[in-house]
Amino acid sequence: MIHWIPMTKQHGRAWWTNAAIYELYVDKFAGNFRGLTAKLGYLTRLGINTIHILPHYPSPMVDGGYDISDFQEVRTDLGTLNDFCECVDAAHRHGIRVITDLVLNHVSSVHPWFIEARASKKNAKRDFFVWSDTGSEVKEAPNMFPDIKTSNWIWNEPTGDYYYATFYPEQPDLNWNNPLVLENMLACVDFWVDRGVDGFRLDAVPHLVERDKTASVNLPETHQIVKIIRRHLDDRYGGGIALLAEVGADAEEAKTYFGNGDECQLVYHFELMRRMFVALMRREYRLPDNVLQGLRDIPANCRWVIFLRNHDEINLTTLPDHERSELLDFLDSEHRYPFNEGRATSVRLGTVFVHRPERLIEAFRLLHSLPGVPVIYYGDEIGMQNLPVKEGTRDSRVYVRGNFDWDTAESMMTDPSSLLNTIANIIRDRRMVRAMGA
Repeated sequence: MIHWIPMTKQHGRAWWTNAAIYELYVDKFAGNFRGLTAKLGYLTRLGINTIHILPHYPSPMVDGGYDISDFQEVRTDLGTLNDFCECVDAAHRHGIRVITDLVLNHVSSVHPWFIEARASKKNAKRDFFVWSDTGSEVKEAPNMFPDIKTSNWIWNEPTGDYYYATFYPEQPDLNWNNPLVLENMLACVDFWVDRGVDGFRLDAVPHLVERDKTASVNLPETHQIVKIIRRHLDDRYGGGIALLAEVGADAEEAKTYFGNGDECQLVYHFELMRRMFVALMRREYRLPDNVLQGLRDIPANCRWVIFLRNHDEINLTTLPDHERSELLDFLDSEHRYPFNEGRATSVRLGTVFVHRPERLIEAFRLLHSLPGVPVIYYGDEIGMQNLPVKEGTRDSRVYVRGNFDWDTAESMMTDPSSLLNTIANIIRDRRMVRAMGA
């Protein structure tokens, strides 16, 4: 049964151009999909019209669900596939669009494809992944998790060679030089669109293709893959499905994922996130003119996605060393939540501005004053803070992924001057202004 609802337009513009996105883990926010269905009223009250559901697929949960063992099912603790479909249908009735993660770069090491591939060099699934006899190729590629592993090449005992993993060792990269990988992933895309999904966040998309003697990031072949996926969606569903690219690079590199309007309709603006944090640190809120102009200089019906926080670390890679150091001291003064060998930090806004809710409001006002599609990370609207530090934790991102505090939220709902209601007013005012100007 196809649940998908055709795209609606506002004055000739696609639905995503006036989106207000709320990013959430189903289990952390509401327990399961039935619980999320019951909480949709909270989101509409907040002024949200789009939700980004973080990975809901079966997974061993080594990397917060981004290590997927089945791309066409729902993790059992979140409910059933029918619960998912009913939740999406209910969201649509509330006027809320649904974006899910599309993890194209890798699978879980317990995915059936990889279980077969690692068992024998003669297995039919072998070429779904990237292998090496020496582990010496692609030396220029970044190790995205240096706190977790020393190399992107991981030893595979059964076949006496190495497989490639950009992120956790338990996340073997797919081989996008194999056309069967594209065929299988397009089938997964269709599976979820046919169950109501309105868009996909392309996780870690710059890393899809590996090529020796290059950094294997943002390669032309990767852009060709994105174009094929976009064309497939446009041809099959009439242009109503949005693609959102996660590209942690500077703005000029990230901008290439719009293509000529034929790749992603939405791209995260990581460089703007960094500049906003610098502005908040210095309380100098006028951003450089070239940054503001760059927000507008993109293809029609495309939008930058603007944010301060998400489920990951605060990525500061493009900042000069002195500015990064200054900002890390501001965000995490005791350096309790380091990531990427201390070059980043995993910290919630509520922890950055603990006991200073007026600074939180400043942050939200700054975010919602800028062109683009704003994202709220679940719980930031009520000032949720980091989880307590646990000895031996290798991945500090877990500290920003606590359970939503419903007691605090319900208390704030009854107070017109609360942080929650103030932020709801900021969101609604922005949406109204944007809709009138569309």
